[in-house]
Amino acid sequence: MAHIHKKMKNGRPYYYVREMARVDGKPKVINQVYLGSPARILEMAQGKSDLPSKLQTQEFGSLWLANLVEQEIGIAGIVDGIIPQAKGAGKPSIGDYFLYAIYNRMVAACSKRAMPEWYKHTAIQHIRPVQISELNSQKFWLKWDQVSEEHLTSITEEFFRRVNEIEPPASDCFMFDTTNYYTFMASQTDSKLAQRGKSKEGRNWLRQIGLALLVDRDKRIPFYYKEYKGNCHDSKVFLDVAGDLFSVMRKETADDTSLTIVFDKGMNSEENIAAIDAKENVHFITTYSTYFGEKLASTKLDLFTPLDTEKNKKLIENDKHDDLLQAYRTTGEYWGKQRTVIVTYNPLTAAKQRYGFEKRLLKLQDFLFEMQSKVSRGTSHWRNKATIEKRYKERCAELHLPSDIYKVEISVIDGALAFNFKKNYYKIERYIERLGKNILITDIEDWETEEIVQASLDRWAVEEGFRLTKDEEQIAMRPIRHWTDSKIRCHIFTCIAALTLLRLIELRLRRAGLNITAKTAMQSMRQLHSCLLFMPKKKETVRMLEDPDDLQGQIIRTFGAQIVDGVLQR
Repeated sequence: MAHIHKKMKNGRPYYYVREMARVDGKPKVINQVYLGSPARILEMAQGKSDLPSKLQTQEFGSLWLANLVEQEIGIAGIVDGIIPQAKGAGKPSIGDYFLYAIYNRMVAACSKRAMPEWYKHTAIQHIRPVQISELNSQKFWLKWDQVSEEHLTSITEEFFRRVNEIEPPASDCFMFDTTNYYTFMASQTDSKLAQRGKSKEGRNWLRQIGLALLVDRDKRIPFYYKEYKGNCHDSKVFLDVAGDLFSVMRKETADDTSLTIVFDKGMNSEENIAAIDAKENVHFITTYSTYFGEKLASTKLDLFTPLDTEKNKKLIENDKHDDLLQAYRTTGEYWGKQRTVIVTYNPLTAAKQRYGFEKRLLKLQDFLFEMQSKVSRGTSHWRNKATIEKRYKERCAELHLPSDIYKVEISVIDGALAFNFKKNYYKIERYIERLGKNILITDIEDWETEEIVQASLDRWAVEEGFRLTKDEEQIAMRPIRHWTDSKIRCHIFTCIAALTLLRLIELRLRRAGLNITAKTAMQSMRQLHSCLLFMPKKKETVRMLEDPDDLQGQIIRTFGAQIVDGVLQR
């Protein structure tokens, strides 16, 4: 409910329109608009006040923040310095098309077709002027068609070089991982990158594109990426990019510094480990499949000891001793050399996995009863022994269960098939023993167990980057709306550049004591609008910024600015 509220300041009355509502059962002010002194209110009533005839609000804060960080790198300048501009091409330049695509990815990712309409509702002309109508999908296609793979490689190298100047690596440990992005590209569309393979999101029937990413452990800033064919196995990708990885890792460190690369079990092939062993002062930490390391995974829990980690300390403070992460350390010969081996056990993970395992086991049991019924009735398509065995194994694969967890017997009795099954309790027990356990293998001997385990756990830094690229609102690398490999590469670069700039923003905020994600910061800053006021008396327009809320104010101050009387000041 709205009402007029009077305040006395220095003995003079000032009036506000206040809106009240009950919040948690108590009346609170939910909105307040300043009207002014009695004289000003009288002028408004008589139509004499110099009020705007109309106003226009535009999204300001998020783009201002994106532009502020990007100015330190100068992406448009990098591109235009590498790709010569055609005579009479004018603006926007090729670099500008990359720049405005990156801004869009950082704030509210949309298609190139929708981009002009999105920019119309922003204050981009106040921040970094551009002919918005030129930012259409056809112009993007024509401009990006001039970018070769060699051009993009040079652009990427210069971009990361400038990022390294601003934020050099703070660690000698790097995280490497791969993922893939499905597309809706038709089978007949010519593309070497988009291929059918094992989708990490289970969409194996769609063509997909792979991405390898290297990030710094402490700052979590991307330092290298590589797109690759969607049907290429992770281990092959690692071998293909190993030379580049070692070069990038070494670039910002002294030659005698020991470097460590952390990756998962999908890449620990003989060739890859040999490539690392051949490099001086380069070490690795990798996970190892509990399926192949069944003996290690079956290690009795009385050999495990709790780790001295920060998370365990907090659990002890909360009297949760049964939830402590534990580890068992030993050595063993792997990939032709003696290595350090650590088996970890997480009780919470084990409990979750046990619950999931029992649910899947019940599903398999229901399927077996259904199979038994169909076989005993002689149902059509259930009369061939090989076909029945195949269906059972396929169902086990769907449920991610080993096929020997049940003993299945198909026999012939009186000329008809009989189907019987029973649990293999030995195999079930061995399977349960592996739950909650993880095997780590490294060539590092002088690190404490806690250091090795924490380095492996920190691989979430690169996984978090992949999650952000798959966010539907921000970055949104998929769906990939480009249909040629050259445009796909340009699109991937804009997404990685957006991810990097967002991480730079997050680092600055954290150093200022604001422990929020870049996504939270951008969502908050999107609500800070620029207001364009049309003043009929003065026959002019006036631009003013909204009053920032507490979080917006902190973000703006972190980047060395403030809003005073609607004006942004450095």
